[in-house]
Amino acid sequence: MRRLVLGLAMAVAVAAPAAAAEKLTVLLDWFVNPDHGPLVIAKQQGFFEEEGLEVELVAPADPNDPPKLVAAGKADIAISYQPQLHLQVNEGLPLVRIGTLVATPLNSLVTLRDGPIDSIKQLEGKKIGFSVAGFEDALLGAMLESKGLSLSDVELVNVNFALSPALLSGQVDAVIGAFRNFELNQLELEGKKGKAFYPEEEGVPAYDELIYVAHKDSLERPELRRFLAAVERATLWILNHRGRSWDSFKGYAKELDDKLNEMAWKDTLPRFAHSPAALDTGRYARVASFLHERGLIGAPPAVSTYAVDLNEQR
Repeated sequence: MRRLVLGLAMAVAVAAPAAAAEKLTVLLDWFVNPDHGPLVIAKQQGFFEEEGLEVELVAPADPNDPPKLVAAGKADIAISYQPQLHLQVNEGLPLVRIGTLVATPLNSLVTLRDGPIDSIKQLEGKKIGFSVAGFEDALLGAMLESKGLSLSDVELVNVNFALSPALLSGQVDAVIGAFRNFELNQLELEGKKGKAFYPEEEGVPAYDELIYVAHKDSLERPELRRFLAAVERATLWILNHRGRSWDSFKGYAKELDDKLNEMAWKDTLPRFAHSPAALDTGRYARVASFLHERGLIGAPPAVSTYAVDLNEQR
């Protein structure tokens, strides 16, 4: 009888269809690159699948669109930037930070190492290229003020994301918005060395460069927690298998297999959030205060209204 019951149970289990994977659409901040390592590895190694998720990674046509599309209910998760989140919440977008992808600033002020600029103080009267107004103005302003200068002491030039070319051609003397894991390597591949000045060492509070944001009305969805569990597994796998992780990452798309991405991959690994769901409330409060003092947002709301640790909400 026991054999018959066990046999029937196994037959039912085999006959029952597997539960359908829950679909999640994740809008990236840019085309796929090493900054997105845990997301790509979670797909490549099957960690999303093991969490019962079917995750689609979508590169945006316009980098400004992903948070807006999530706010409009057109996608589940967007990769965004902590400083931008503060600005977007101030504008009334119903967005909440649910996790961290890159836990340190990547943005930097860069000059050529063999050029005439050895210190921020020497930028007085010089041209500085930028790509995005707003936070970068505040960031650069604070860095200049730490050395007794102001934005009025420099000439700002919009170089439309062509940061390295503008610097190499002599169009500008420095650039703000250069990612230390990309532009510095890009300059080196062009035969030049860059010199970086780091905002967090020059009067700007430390912040999370890349974060996961979702609509504030979606926080009860269990898929979001499973998503964060998968990217945490992927991050630890990357740290434990550095050589294999690069091979897995570049295998995601043939255009990833080049020298710049390989160099950027090595520089980005230590910056991934080891515990993506964890929230540093004090960090968010300090950045909000900084942006308020710079006139970019109004009185900062409570951090809990726009940044959460989903694991603490169970």
